[in-house]
Amino acid sequence: MAIAGPGDRYDVIIVGGGPAGIFSALELAHHSSASVLLLEKGVDISERHCPARTTGTCAHCSRCDITTGWGGAGAFSDGKLTLTPEVGGWLSDYVEAPALQVLIADVDSIYRHFGAPERLYGDDLEALERWSHRAAQQGLRLVRSPVRHMGTERAADVLSAMRAELEERVRIVTDTAVAQILTEGERGPGCGTLEAGPESAASPPPIASSAPARVLGVRTASGEVFESPVVIAAPGREGSAWLNDEARRLGVPLVNNAVDIGVRVEVASVITDSITDELYEPKLLHTSRHFEDEVRTFCMNPHGVVCTESWGDAVTVNGHSYADAGRKTTNTNFALLVSTRFTEPFKEPIEYGKSIARLANMLGKDILVQRLGDLRSGHRTTAKKLRRSVVEPTLRAATPGDLAFALPYRHLHDLIDMLDALDGLLPGVGGGETLLYGAEVKFYSSRVALDHDLQTPIRGLYAIGDGAGVTRGLVQASASGLLAARAIISDRRYTMQS
Repeated sequence: MAIAGPGDRYDVIIVGGGPAGIFSALELAHHSSASVLLLEKGVDISERHCPARTTGTCAHCSRCDITTGWGGAGAFSDGKLTLTPEVGGWLSDYVEAPALQVLIADVDSIYRHFGAPERLYGDDLEALERWSHRAAQQGLRLVRSPVRHMGTERAADVLSAMRAELEERVRIVTDTAVAQILTEGERGPGCGTLEAGPESAASPPPIASSAPARVLGVRTASGEVFESPVVIAAPGREGSAWLNDEARRLGVPLVNNAVDIGVRVEVASVITDSITDELYEPKLLHTSRHFEDEVRTFCMNPHGVVCTESWGDAVTVNGHSYADAGRKTTNTNFALLVSTRFTEPFKEPIEYGKSIARLANMLGKDILVQRLGDLRSGHRTTAKKLRRSVVEPTLRAATPGDLAFALPYRHLHDLIDMLDALDGLLPGVGGGETLLYGAEVKFYSSRVALDHDLQTPIRGLYAIGDGAGVTRGLVQASASGLLAARAIISDRRYTMQS
């Protein structure tokens, strides 16, 4: 294999400029003399722009600036830092609880250093106990989850500050996609995917003995080759399919993660203010009475707005809120997601989620919106009904329609079960005027086989963050970046240049 000359050799190459990749770069820059190259397929954060944030309608850009670019999908998210190991990923499968708590505390400290606010929600034990008791009476479990809320605009500012910090220490190349991870002794395509059994969620997937010996570098989409004995793959959710394909090509085992499918709920803020004023983002879990599936709340945005995201040929719904009081709305939105783990022979969780999103896109112009009362009665929501709705939709481009034509029967029942339970806790959530947007889908990559340092069976190749299927949120993605970088720094096999 031809490797580029000395000018293209680095101690570490990071693929992806989202939170996972950024935190690896920060750790390597501050605590080693390693030469580091970070490659990001999207544009720099200052160049990222989403037309839908102005028009409300997805422009179907060839590359979505909400999901790609410096800062990753988190750059224009609500900017919530959920400081608990219980939500946001599966790092507890790789790291003991005390060590993971230290990682999360370090992540929090770094975010605050770069401008995250000091205020912390959800740390009032008396309020937590009170709301936990109320939730339990409705068959809900409240997860203790202290939250630091940056807000959409401040999240981008924090990530920009990190970019400026790294400028002199790390070579950052944006608008450059990595096509291939280069290794010794590569196996051809056609390697199978391992299926997760009931016990697999409690420990890392098995390490394959037939994988290539070590990583050599990467090749970009334009054919440029960069050499390194260490590659950290941090492609984010948008790049998860690419990483899965590369893992299969290289013979690295994969384990199916759950698929999260549901809706974005929007209600008048007065319905949820009592809990969001104290906890900001309550994490509530429910076991549905019909199918006994787990349903959870996710990404609650007090006084926020509903928005869209583009994932290639599928558009999904999301939400965010601003820290600036002048940009707050009179609505609160949050996701309700049904987590489903499939068994053999199913191997395409991302494609399954996209197919449901595409079906909703086909029925409407990207996103459907329906009044809960209409869904319960089996009627389509019309533009006329929506105009007289008490809750005014913040995503004006959503098409009034019928979610029953897009979401699976099982998921619909699970979601209505959860809404009924929430209505007992927060009267009004289950009312007829509540708006449901669909589809909301969270694409979690199949989990790559990793050791406790997040290294694959290929020596020197690490896989971290949401794209590797080990995290699903800002804090754990960032923590995975620290974990891998610290393992690399402490491993004397890798000689760092001075």
